[in-house]
Amino acid sequence: MIQEKMRNLLIKLTFVCLACLLAACNRDGAAAQSKAPTVDAVPVEVALAAHSAISASYSGTAALVADHEAQVTAKTSGVLRKLYVEEGMTVKAGQLLAELDDADALAKAKQAEAQMHKAEATFAHAQAAIPKHLIPEYEYEQDKFDLAAQRAAYEAANIQLSYTRIVAPVDGVIAQRDIKIGNLVQANQNLFRIVGMNPLQAVLNVPERQLGILKAGQAVQLEADALPGKKFIGTILRIAPVVDPASGTFRVTCQFRDASAVLRPGMFSRIDIVYDQRPDALTVPRSALVEEDGQTSVFVVEKAPPAPVAKVEAGKPAAKAPAAAADGFVAHRQLVKTGYSDGDKVEIISGLNAGARVITVGRNAVRDGTAVLVLDNKA
Repeated sequence: MIQEKMRNLLIKLTFVCLACLLAACNRDGAAAQSKAPTVDAVPVEVALAAHSAISASYSGTAALVADHEAQVTAKTSGVLRKLYVEEGMTVKAGQLLAELDDADALAKAKQAEAQMHKAEATFAHAQAAIPKHLIPEYEYEQDKFDLAAQRAAYEAANIQLSYTRIVAPVDGVIAQRDIKIGNLVQANQNLFRIVGMNPLQAVLNVPERQLGILKAGQAVQLEADALPGKKFIGTILRIAPVVDPASGTFRVTCQFRDASAVLRPGMFSRIDIVYDQRPDALTVPRSALVEEDGQTSVFVVEKAPPAPVAKVEAGKPAAKAPAAAADGFVAHRQLVKTGYSDGDKVEIISGLNAGARVITVGRNAVRDGTAVLVLDNKA
């Protein structure tokens, strides 16, 4: 009997211990489920939407060309006797560049001069004789016309003589020399190429939508690939009055005066034309913009709302709490309307307030409501 009582007591104690263990497990499970699990947040960098000055400009590329250029050609034949200039030298209009052998031209000029003096003497005799009726009228007229012809021949011979002296037709720099001393030069042969170095011009082909915006006299800025870090200021010289129907563009000619003489014709350049400025525009970095489905938006980083604590009812399992960002930040997509763009800055017309933190790095990995981890940067 005693043994049976002891066995029943041990069975009761065993059931009590099992009940206590089950109760403890239920409490620990409910507490664990009531806590909000953390999720992996997307690391991002942000920037502040802030007010700053911004400019509206048109940018294009063009090669620099000379304002004027001349191809110097021979107007007569002869052997090149003297050469006074070399490539790279600056010359003025009328400056002597070279001389041809002038022996033949000089002899012809002297012969023409002698013929002219002979005609002058004959006509002087006719002038003295005609009042006395010593010669007929037609002879007087003939002598008069012979004198005019000889004078013209003398002038032509002197012109041919002057052609043996090669002079510069314009100011500029000798860009090319095509002859050497001792060469036999033929008429119409190219001798030199003279290029004007200041001012220089650049011709842009601008889309027709800019036709009413750009004006002659507006300031332009030039940067050349061959001269990194240097900027040159010029102006719009003229604007073509018509639009090319094939390309839908019009020609804008810009002019640059370079006192340092480092710009050269043929240099490839980038040209910016600023046509409007706003001193206090709300701007964000261009890298913050997201173009999707024809809409422009940004992702704004905001504090995540506190996660609700799940209530545990007696006898029921605890509900699963929503996930929360490790540092309490989430990204929200906001549609914006943009205005001018200037380099890395873009104007925001509507949809964003000053001081908002927008994602600039990592925006492709987030969606609306994504938990984010803001990396340490200035913003």
